[in-house]
Amino acid sequence: MKKAILRNIAIISAIFIVSFSIMLITNHFQVRNSTPLETEIMTTLMEINNQNANNPELQAQIRQLDLLARQAYFGNQHSLMAGVYILLAMLAVFILCTRLYFAKDKNIPDKEIDPIDEWAIKTKARKYVIWGTAGLAAIALLFVTMTSPYLKAQRDAKESLNNEISAEVQNYQGSEDIAFDAANAAYDPDEAINEDDEANENDEAADIPEAPRITHNAFRGNNGTGVSSARGLPTRWNLSTRQNIAWRTEIPRPGMSSPVINGNRVFITAGDDTARELYAYDLNTGTLLWTLAAPSNNQGISANDFYYPPMWAASTPATNGNQVVAIFPTGDIIAADMDGNQLWTRNLGVPDNHYGYASSLLIFGNLVIVQYDNHNDPRVMALDIATGAERWSTARTERVRTTWSSPIMAFVDGTPQLVLMGNPNITAYNPNNGQQLWQVGGLSGEVGSSATSANGIIFAASEYARMVAINGATGEVMWENRDFLPDISSPVATRDNVFLAVGYGVVANFSAQTGELRTEHDFRGSFYSSPMLAEGRIYLFDTDGKAYIFAANDAFTLLDSFETGEKTYASPAFTDGRIIVRTDNSIYMVMAN
Repeated sequence: MKKAILRNIAIISAIFIVSFSIMLITNHFQVRNSTPLETEIMTTLMEINNQNANNPELQAQIRQLDLLARQAYFGNQHSLMAGVYILLAMLAVFILCTRLYFAKDKNIPDKEIDPIDEWAIKTKARKYVIWGTAGLAAIALLFVTMTSPYLKAQRDAKESLNNEISAEVQNYQGSEDIAFDAANAAYDPDEAINEDDEANENDEAADIPEAPRITHNAFRGNNGTGVSSARGLPTRWNLSTRQNIAWRTEIPRPGMSSPVINGNRVFITAGDDTARELYAYDLNTGTLLWTLAAPSNNQGISANDFYYPPMWAASTPATNGNQVVAIFPTGDIIAADMDGNQLWTRNLGVPDNHYGYASSLLIFGNLVIVQYDNHNDPRVMALDIATGAERWSTARTERVRTTWSSPIMAFVDGTPQLVLMGNPNITAYNPNNGQQLWQVGGLSGEVGSSATSANGIIFAASEYARMVAINGATGEVMWENRDFLPDISSPVATRDNVFLAVGYGVVANFSAQTGELRTEHDFRGSFYSSPMLAEGRIYLFDTDGKAYIFAANDAFTLLDSFETGEKTYASPAFTDGRIIVRTDNSIYMVMAN
């Protein structure tokens, strides 16, 4: 009876081994010859999205498909590993049962086998069966190993799209979002929101205003390119008469950083030679919710070390909705959660220049990008936004000189490129590892303007140098122009036009394909603030606080201009129906009626 049970178990396990081996070998050829359908669809949708940048419904569909794609990938990976474990378990059961079944049999005698010796024949057959089954399992495991590179290639393709989608749809990080680590492309089902629990929480917190889904997570928007997908924006306001002003709050200290928005929080920085601080304001009321100070050690720096005192807080902070990070001219970085609890702080070293550090931070997934150009140790690095740990760092080996430009994230054929301006080059990097992709020379002087991009083309311009359009796929210069060049304000672009503001009062647009000057407006004011594109309009402030609104088309028609009442150097931030403006001494919200 016992031998019969062992024999039956051995036979069943052998059947399982053969079946799973065939399945794993077949899976290898299917994976090797397949192109992920989700990746093709997502690429197509992203191309459509590039042509319809202000379509939140399309972007929401992209995000949903992205979640399904990642679920399919990790499901495939989980099934493959489960098959391996089952195969190994069945192989162990088969070998054990077979050995126990023949435990009392003698070994094959060391002599030539008699063909009519039934015992010897069966014993030899037993060895053939054991070694044959084990060999088949080994071959299957070999094919599993060969399958891994193809799965990894598919994962990398999806991850590249995921990084773009993360940057594009950060605007839609609402309360129903599923947890998504863009840096690791990991879907976490344990963190998915239970809709019934969420409904109960909403009932208990009915008095809390719903957080807007459109975010503005960094300087000039989520990618740093000056484009917002906010809708229903106001087109006229006045601080003196309170026309369309929802609230206005005095800022405790000076600064020139721009505001950022995520959820019901607005963040800015301010400082002087006694303190540098990160502030969080309530989006709906303008109430100062909390203040977090940077380390008090000034590293021997005094107010006289800076040419212009507001440079104590020139860099715009950045947030991903879970953490917010700020950097100051001394090289100090601080990070906090949304309630103002300090998470980490570090010092990158005091930059060797006469303004201090002034570039703004940029978010890429769970990374915060830092462009640290100065005389003593120029580099670009990515820090883990939750811990401050350095994920990668790349030396700016082209002997870059001091730069106050800020990084942007461009997308070329669905692939993210980290683009930095500097003296003397414009350089693109892989934001996942810091590897240099291409480099174009031709800049000079004190580079303060940042680049922008549209339709896979990077546009860069700097005073006393030139404006260039660069094919992001090849790094080749498509055209250049020297008609009007910005010094501080940064350009913004669509598929057809590039718009920029010059410090001495000229606002102009150029053909994105040829660089031809199309329209120019000459105003009496000067421009530090950068133009922002939203709802097919260009919003721009001069330093006296006068607002200009243009049509973002070939004609570049001035739709309206009006005095707001306070000097304005920062660039505005947008969310649906609301604009946040930081002035010389206050922060206020404009809200459409």
